[in-house]
Amino acid sequence: MASGTTASPPPANLKRIVAASLIGTTIEWYDFFLYASAAALVFNKLFFPGSDPLVGTLLSFLTYAVGFAARPLGALVFGHYGDRLGRKKLLVLSLLMMGGATFAIGLLPTHATVGTAAPVLLTVLRLVQGFALGGEWGGAVLLVSEHGDARRRGFWASWPQTGAPAGQLLATGVLSLLTAVLSDDAFGSWGWRIPFLLSGLLVMVGLWVRLSVDESPVFKAALAAAEQRTAATGAVEKMPLLAVLRDHWKDILVAMGARMAENISYYVITAFILVYATTSAGLSKQTALNAVLIGSAVHFAVIPAWGALSDRIGRRPVYLIGAVGVGLWMFPFFALIDSKSFGSLLLAVTVGLILHGAMYAPQAAFFSEMFATRMRYSGASIGAQFSSVAAGAPAPLIATALLSDYGSSTPIALYVIAAALLTIVAIACAKETRSRDLADVVPETPAPVRADA
Repeated sequence: MASGTTASPPPANLKRIVAASLIGTTIEWYDFFLYASAAALVFNKLFFPGSDPLVGTLLSFLTYAVGFAARPLGALVFGHYGDRLGRKKLLVLSLLMMGGATFAIGLLPTHATVGTAAPVLLTVLRLVQGFALGGEWGGAVLLVSEHGDARRRGFWASWPQTGAPAGQLLATGVLSLLTAVLSDDAFGSWGWRIPFLLSGLLVMVGLWVRLSVDESPVFKAALAAAEQRTAATGAVEKMPLLAVLRDHWKDILVAMGARMAENISYYVITAFILVYATTSAGLSKQTALNAVLIGSAVHFAVIPAWGALSDRIGRRPVYLIGAVGVGLWMFPFFALIDSKSFGSLLLAVTVGLILHGAMYAPQAAFFSEMFATRMRYSGASIGAQFSSVAAGAPAPLIATALLSDYGSSTPIALYVIAAALLTIVAIACAKETRSRDLADVVPETPAPVRADA
């Protein structure tokens, strides 16, 4: 495709778009990661009492994984309507759904109060979270990617990606503060509800910011062109889902493969570590949370740097640095944790997240550049979210089961290394996309069908 020539909007406008996407993704990831941390720390006791500690944690992580199962459905629904109606409307809806479900979790009765109804209600709300997040990511990164500045698209599009570590930072920070000032009994009784209820306030802030931005100019131009073709020829475009599966199925497979190491390594480093550090390594919850907290701050800082590097040398080389690096780091990662010192734990988490950032930063621009404008929301969302069912969803569950069965970190390290190899193969099969122009819709236009066909 042609070199990127999309006109850049005024810097202030682009920065406002970036801020809106970043704030929204931060809130949504805060909600999602808050559940992951609570699943590792308290949900096993509150909603699955009477089980062996590791079995209770497994059951808790199972409800956590259910959220991932709903993400592909969210990707399909939000992708379809995002390609038909626009990015902005769907992003507002996803924010409301995610925030509402998280707030409701903070009000849930526990097993001690309502029995088996408690984990059922928890699972339903987790499904709503997953459905909303399945539609959030694609819209947020596209809104930035499609607003211009093609020469620095990797840098600007990486900012919504910082919403993940920012959300992790916020969720872990709130939990860390509460565990520091509250006794274990107080935190388990009522303190865990506070961060979930806080989501209601955060959503109001995010909604105010997100409603203030404009729709993607690339999408509006593509929509206008499609309407003109329909008026002139009587032909209508196929559904975005059908078009993307026909014209971009190879790109979807590449995106799914690229997500394997990125997704699995992230949840092992940030979620499973809370189990491993507190059980096998014998460290306190506070120590583990502090390590993830500091590591997430570094992660937030390095993502834009990796995104900027992808503008210089390409998306594929930066992504490969991360995939290879994460694979090589896994054995040192667990060895450092086993040393049972905070410094070693912090080093393990921080280096792991820096290497993860090399995959996560260029991912937004990389996936956006793979797909046509009128099927981009569907393509990017499907590629990203369908892989999460096989990657991030079972990652803490598989890691916990391996630890329970073998009592060793070696199988867990090999599990992440296998994912890294899959990602390396996927990136090796991909084409470099750095020079593509998102506004070049001529080769991307889906074949029309007659309105009376």
